[in-house]
Amino acid sequence: MKNIKPFIIIIVTAAITLGSLWFTSRTIPPRDATWDDIVAESEKGGYQLIRTDELWERYRQNSESILIVDTRQEWEYRTGHIKGALNFPMEPTWLSRWRKKGALETLLGVDKSRFIVFY
Repeated sequence: MKNIKPFIIIIVTAAITLGSLWFTSRTIPPRDATWDDIVAESEKGGYQLIRTDELWERYRQNSESILIVDTRQEWEYRTGHIKGALNFPMEPTWLSRWRKKGALETLLGVDKSRFIVFY
């Protein structure tokens, strides 16, 4: 009976340690964004949403007046993109946006009136 108490303490300690490691290191997939989430985010940031047919009409009329930024990863950009689009890979997280803020400001330039499309 004397030797069973340390054994139980070791088992409980190991179970708590393994449970803690599993819980803190498991992958939690991000929730898929809904259309309402996209509308709310654009309103919060002061962005305007446009439909693809509106973009196509603007692009067809004067493609040089539009800055198109492809935010997908570089390998996705290489597989195909809108002609003239610049690649600026960005993860959809606040940390990624914060870390790349300076590089994005450089990419966008000083002209605040320019029509910019992110996709």
